Amino acid sequence: MHAVGGITTIDTGFGGRPSFCAAYLVVEAGRAALVDCGTLHSVPAMLAAIDGAGVARGDVDYLVCTHVHLDHAGGAGALLAELPSARLVVHPRGAPHLVDPARLVASARQVYGDAAFEREYGGLVPVPAERVLEAADGQVLEFAGRPLLLAHTPGHALHHLSVWDERGRAWFTGDAFGISYREFDVGGRPFAIPSTSPVQFDPGQMKDSIRRLLAMRPDACHATHYGTLRGDLQRLGLRLIEQVDAMVALARFLEGGPGFHDALERALEKLYVDRARIHGVADPERLVPALLAVDIRLNAQGLAAWLQRERKTAGSRDGRPG
Repeated sequence: MHAVGGITTIDTGFGGRPSFCAAYLVVEAGRAALVDCGTLHSVPAMLAAIDGAGVARGDVDYLVCTHVHLDHAGGAGALLAELPSARLVVHPRGAPHLVDPARLVASARQVYGDAAFEREYGGLVPVPAERVLEAADGQVLEFAGRPLLLAHTPGHALHHLSVWDERGRAWFTGDAFGISYREFDVGGRPFAIPSTSPVQFDPGQMKDSIRRLLAMRPDACHATHYGTLRGDLQRLGLRLIEQVDAMVALARFLEGGPGFHDALERALEKLYVDRARIHGVADPERLVPALLAVDIRLNAQGLAAWLQRERKTAGSRDGRPG
């Protein structure tokens, strides 16, 4: 946990791996706002960060969740119960799932199984509807004289938003600006891959969102996975866009072939190894599978889900059953 420019990076501890999942505490004029919060298991770390910053829990004004995937927003209800003045800020598409999380919990249990769900996420506490602020695209939160712009940035998820901090000339990007672990840094330059995890990945939307983030000419991007990215962010963003196209091309090429999912995972791993090597990462053949195994699996699943939607859409247009 460290603070720069009034912003503290909090390791939520998700996945039992350090420097894997971040939340952020913004302190201004004695008030505080949070961006993302991890899971139910992360609540003690979030409260410790607030207490450690010398901010009273009643002086936290906002908890902004970039989207409602559980590693970003699973702890929202339990955390808000400890922050009497805070409002939850979330995309309108995501708000109903945190007010009544039954479907979200059922879906996660089905995907992960009960034991893994309890171990990784611990459950969800509903958020009272009266404490929810549904974020309009372009809306500005007036936060202690430090305005925070809310921007809808779909591509990773339809319910994704990013937060522009004009004071710091920085975005809080959630998963919209990819995944970037510090072990891949070379000379202070970050390396990133897109996050195409299921089930709402859309390549066109993702590329448009990256371009929207780049248009502000940010000095920094605060990513959930993991930490603050600096350096030539314009080049980093363009490389993310190029990777989205490369990943889609691989998925289309392999579609319908034998062992599609395994083949796609192997192809993605090779793509990231090649890109990491170009970036200057030492021993990418070891580092990429060691650090990106989960992300590769999720990215392959998201690409497959997108291809399935594309087939159904094409079938509907042609008058054929999807």
